[in-house]
Amino acid sequence: MTIPDVPGSRWPHTALPANLPAGGLTSADPATALTAAPAAASAMNTATDAPADPVATDPVTTAPLAAAPVSTAPVSTDPVAHTQSTDRPAHPTTQPLQSAATQPVQPTGLPGQHIAFSPEMARRDFPILHRTVNGHPLVWLDNGATTQKPRQVIETLAGFYGSANSNIHRGAHTMAREATEAYEAGRAAVARFLGAPSPDDIVFVRGTTEAINLVAQSWGRANLGPGDDILVPVLEHHSNIVPWQLIAKETRARVVPVPLQPDGQIDLNAYADLLSMRTRLVAVSQASNVLGTVPPVREMTALAHRYGAKVLVDGAQAVAHFPVDVQDLDADFYVFSGHKLFAPTGIGALYAKPEILQNMAPWQGGGNMIESVDFSRTTYAPVPHLLEAGTGHISGVVGLLSALNWLTSFDRDAIAAYETSLMAYAQQALATVPGLELLGSAPDRIAVLTFTLAGHDPSTIADWLDRDGIAIRAGHHCAQPALAHYGLESAARASLALYNTSEEVDKLVASLHRLQQAA
Repeated sequence: MTIPDVPGSRWPHTALPANLPAGGLTSADPATALTAAPAAASAMNTATDAPADPVATDPVTTAPLAAAPVSTAPVSTDPVAHTQSTDRPAHPTTQPLQSAATQPVQPTGLPGQHIAFSPEMARRDFPILHRTVNGHPLVWLDNGATTQKPRQVIETLAGFYGSANSNIHRGAHTMAREATEAYEAGRAAVARFLGAPSPDDIVFVRGTTEAINLVAQSWGRANLGPGDDILVPVLEHHSNIVPWQLIAKETRARVVPVPLQPDGQIDLNAYADLLSMRTRLVAVSQASNVLGTVPPVREMTALAHRYGAKVLVDGAQAVAHFPVDVQDLDADFYVFSGHKLFAPTGIGALYAKPEILQNMAPWQGGGNMIESVDFSRTTYAPVPHLLEAGTGHISGVVGLLSALNWLTSFDRDAIAAYETSLMAYAQQALATVPGLELLGSAPDRIAVLTFTLAGHDPSTIADWLDRDGIAIRAGHHCAQPALAHYGLESAARASLALYNTSEEVDKLVASLHRLQQAA
């Protein structure tokens, strides 16, 4: 099956896309109607006659909110002396990134025109970033927990429910066919985004957690046995630990932790020593949600394959930050969640190599995953439908398709370079806060900044910052073994995304200085 091209354009700021008529979708190309607009709209953020953003309102009072201006000013002139030192890091600039975007790029996601990236351009697409919290413009630094949604995704969901809502796969009417085509276009889009050979290699799930549980319960139950090893690095999220513990208990296999080095990197020497002919699976994140570490997944996979082991890669924290190619990684399984990727909650995907997927047994039964049912015998649908019992999250898939179109309309290498520059700026700026200690210093990492602050509990830090409109996360981050590696039970975490700016980092740092002064 070939992967169809799905247009990857950006919508103008309208209630519904121009090519989605109020009377419903046209049956000519429903997938395109749901997710694409005229090509001219792809440059809508740079057009001089672009319509003004709608006025944001307080969700409780509905009173208009002051828009958060996108600042281009130099470092904040906060009265805190520490933030005024002449050795403050220079603000990240997107100038070289914009010029890089004019060079030929190899598309890594959906087809469509790549446009120059800047965080200011991205921010204009996010209505929620223009609200206030506790009287201050929102500074969203909790992207590791979930990303905000561009209006293109919001409008796609409204358009689907307003003009195209139907169940899929089992209806003979026009709207059922249109919804089915849009749903399967989403599957094709995910395949292209991950570099998978075919849409048939993609299974829709609720998210990363469900995808890992699916693999554990279907593949694991059939392939794990007494004495088998499952290698899991200490930096993993609980969702990549607990499912393996559950299936290991059932099959009498063992979950073997792979230790970390002091800087938060996986100890690759220990990993190589732990691999053996007993190793059946390696489960590893492509990026850590608490340390930001980006392990050498391709090299780890190649080594595991020498022992005949399969490799599952948790891409939940990776997919929003840099391009992914599952064939280049040679991953046997790859999983991610849409809500970490500017898409709706409750939708995610599992990729598996076709020869593995074909041999996986159903893990849930019901509609959609069958061909025929009789009390004497039931026959099943082929994969991927075999593993998608019941009605799927149809609007979630349509929203995921819209999010992928939005993200891949930018030069992703430019995004990665900008985020790396912003992270470096944030690391240097946070170093000016007395008593602040960042966790992890792996050289290859995403923009996750987990820290402790002397004299303050992480929940106290988060509450203080919230008063200034700054959203971070506090707690164990569903990664207790990783925190225990540093002798901690909890920590504060600021996690950055493509729409964050150095001015927002300045606000974070200034607020932390005030917290230390108030102590």
